[in-house]
Amino acid sequence: MQISNQNLNGKVALITGAAGGIGLAIASLYLINGAKVMLTDYPKKPPHSILALVQDYPSNAFYIGCDVANAQSVDSLIEETYSHFKALDILVNNAAVFDLAPITEATEESFDRLFSINVKALFFMMQKVANNMIEHETKGKIINMASQAGRRGEALVSHYCATKAAVISYTQSAALGLAKYNITVNAISPGVIDTPMWKEVDALFAKYEHLEIGEKKRAVGESVPLGYMGRPEEVASLALFLGSEGANYITAQTYNVDGGNVMS
Repeated sequence: MQISNQNLNGKVALITGAAGGIGLAIASLYLINGAKVMLTDYPKKPPHSILALVQDYPSNAFYIGCDVANAQSVDSLIEETYSHFKALDILVNNAAVFDLAPITEATEESFDRLFSINVKALFFMMQKVANNMIEHETKGKIINMASQAGRRGEALVSHYCATKAAVISYTQSAALGLAKYNITVNAISPGVIDTPMWKEVDALFAKYEHLEIGEKKRAVGESVPLGYMGRPEEVASLALFLGSEGANYITAQTYNVDGGNVMS
């Protein structure tokens, strides 16, 4: 029996939110394993974190700044990805924003911002890439980034939790709708991961829970059954598998990478 591996040689991946944290870790691991990667994030010029990757992999890594909430910008991104690499096999739908506030103070502005990026932009990026895959008869793989916040509500994180619950639901619906085209759709649900975003998250919790800076981050890490905050590389390992041939028979699933925080 032939055993599938996780080599991505010859595959082309588009990764959103690639400038740092989980997105950057996935991009790095994909490049190490032979993929060609179109990296995108909000800045028009590549941030220093991405410049290093482009310099290390000049033939396989390319950056385009993109506002994922802008349909024309997304269309251009997908067209240029296919034009540059002559293929588009994997989408890692990672771009997201965060906010929190008590239910009694959560604003419409925050709602609109989070749903615009975390849900609307994610859905239409998925749709547009899927249409590209269908047009070119690509047996593609789409990986959406959910969160343990999408598994349950949280008193201070209502908008964000709702957006990530929507990601899980859209993943299931898209997987069923795209199965006939041999396109798989899965999601990853990270727990508390030590990324640059946690500086913002920690500061917001400090504000509303009257904590010292750093106190919330320490507490959530210690509360994880495995006893520590996860690393972006530990999420990237699952993204590598889901993008590989080893995951060909997996679709409509959302996988927890959270040190045991959520059992499902």
